[in-house]
Amino acid sequence: MLPVRDIETILRDVDPDLRDIILELRSLIASAAPSASETFLWRGFTYFDKERGGPVKGGFCQIGIHRDHVRLEFLRGCALPDPAHLLRGDRKYKRYVRLSSFDDAPWSQLSDLVRASTRVDPATLELHPEGS
Repeated sequence: MLPVRDIETILRDVDPDLRDIILELRSLIASAAPSASETFLWRGFTYFDKERGGPVKGGFCQIGIHRDHVRLEFLRGCALPDPAHLLRGDRKYKRYVRLSSFDDAPWSQLSDLVRASTRVDPATLELHPEGS
């Protein structure tokens, strides 16, 4: 994960309510994907598996920072199970969950989506079973 001073600098001008969502998402991702690497790209935090590649090939999710909301974005979201129908977007692969309220965020389902996103094979878009 990035050093705290870098996080503070990045989030300096972000609305405090959105900052709380971002910090909670970072904790959620760290818990759901403890071996993930984190970088700041494309006006957000990007998480990836170094063993699979860099931020694009090995990427599994991003925290997109917008003026009035935060998006938890999944690079291969089209392959994720979404029983709560949280995922939005019309791009070929990428999907996202829009968050504008900490209290209304579906934290448990977001954690499930992050865990599942780490199991998507980038080449086949197949979801590997947990533990494999």
